[in-house]
Amino acid sequence: MFSSFSSFSNPFRLPRFLSGSASNAVNIKSVQIHNVETLHEKRARTLKHLLKLNHVNHSLLYHRLLFHNHVPHFLGAAYLMGANSNHLKDVYDQESKELEPWHDSPGEVSTYDWREYLGKHEYQRAYLDFFEDELVLKGYDWRKVLEEYLFKGKAPLINNLIAGIGHPLIHLAYAFEISSREVAMEVLSMACSSYNFLHRYLDDPSYSKPTSNSTRSPLEILCRVRTDKRFDGIFTHEGFEHIGPLFQQRESELLEHWNSWHIADPTRDFEASQLAAAALLVASHKPGGNQYDFYIVHILTTSHAVRILLPLIPTKFHLPLVRQWWLFTLTIYMTQLRPEVRLTAVTDYDRKNKDWDWVNEKALHGEHALDAHYVKALRAMKTAADTWGDDDKFYLKAAVRFAEEFDGWGGFGPLEVASAHQ
Repeated sequence: MFSSFSSFSNPFRLPRFLSGSASNAVNIKSVQIHNVETLHEKRARTLKHLLKLNHVNHSLLYHRLLFHNHVPHFLGAAYLMGANSNHLKDVYDQESKELEPWHDSPGEVSTYDWREYLGKHEYQRAYLDFFEDELVLKGYDWRKVLEEYLFKGKAPLINNLIAGIGHPLIHLAYAFEISSREVAMEVLSMACSSYNFLHRYLDDPSYSKPTSNSTRSPLEILCRVRTDKRFDGIFTHEGFEHIGPLFQQRESELLEHWNSWHIADPTRDFEASQLAAAALLVASHKPGGNQYDFYIVHILTTSHAVRILLPLIPTKFHLPLVRQWWLFTLTIYMTQLRPEVRLTAVTDYDRKNKDWDWVNEKALHGEHALDAHYVKALRAMKTAADTWGDDDKFYLKAAVRFAEEFDGWGGFGPLEVASAHQ
């Protein structure tokens, strides 16, 4: 059952040759799109000005080009949950404390060589300049720039939005949802400068192979991964630095599990993946602990991003985008040492009649209201409940438990901990 969304006609029109078949489409309604460029209410004006301020003053990658600028995500999430202007300013002040100014790139990029610098973090400024020049050439129509560079070519950028721990994907969803051309151009710069090897698994169809033990249940596959002894002992601690070594040492085994998800009904199977994303965050949390896994929360927030984007992109890319998220999910699950997912941690949880209004209040006014990932996670679960219905209150129970128990983030490896203090 769908909740009622405000009507919105898809502004993203592509040539017919980029359209996919209806059988490959995930059929869900768009969330309401907020055009902050034209809205006149004070909240929207504040959001617009803060987004522009961040765009001008702060780089996308910082702290030795390892961390990502979350300002658009956090401002967007808070605004869409009803934050007033003062709270939006507080969010900006908090989130911008550790950000860094832009630095010149080693050189410029052009229409002739822009792909030559993919994956070079130090070219983030050059990429932003390039795409903003393209924006001018296309009459400031940011959707046309995205159309040109995200969806066209033999290796379209959309097939690598999970690079950079999924931040380009999350950035893109907020660009659409708040209709911001600044954020849209940041997406392209972030996607290019964060580009990595994971694109090959979507660009090269030979990696997608049928398996003999396929299932439509993502949670069942995660259970198989957890008990798969071929992954025992690879890593001794958690951490995203394991992503490269994981593929170097266990590529075929990981891809076996990736291909075992059989998407027979794209809409219903995507629904199952959204439930799995919420379950991974809350039901894998260790009993008695207050710190939630920082990387596993990105599984949920990237799933949310996919949900926002699916009604707005060509159907040709629906299944590849969902499968890209699934590759990201398996990768993070393995690097975080395959925690057990105990669904009863959610289904049996006593929420004591707390409702979504209580969750929203915690997100905007609770003690963690200035933690970007905390707020985005709560919003992701609320949007999933609105999208699919929540008759058994699974999403509500998960959100309430997360909101009540949360007391910071864990799941970092020693290299990340050391880097954060340098």
